[in-house]
Amino acid sequence: MLSIMAGVGDAATATGPEAFFGFMGVACALVFANLGAAYGTAKSGVGISSMGVLKPELIIRSIIPVVMAGILGIYGLIVSVILIQKSKINTNKNSRSY
Repeated sequence: MLSIMAGVGDAATATGPEAFFGFMGVACALVFANLGAAYGTAKSGVGISSMGVLKPELIIRSIIPVVMAGILGIYGLIVSVILIQKSKINTNKNSRSY
């Protein structure tokens, strides 16, 4: 009775190590993809600034890395949505399945 009240081992709430690692994988996919996108945007912003000083006629061409960094963040969001939809709640009460 105590385990049901605490939510430990209840298959309907998807608790346990398999649920933890599954949802942490989704969170890591989202966080690391967006950290990479932010880093790429920052580095390409510095490149655009230096390009504006050295060769102002090539600024439009240097916007491409910013767009690619944004696409990386969107890719992480898509991967996390796909992974969260693949996560299943354990309905078998006799054994733990992944």
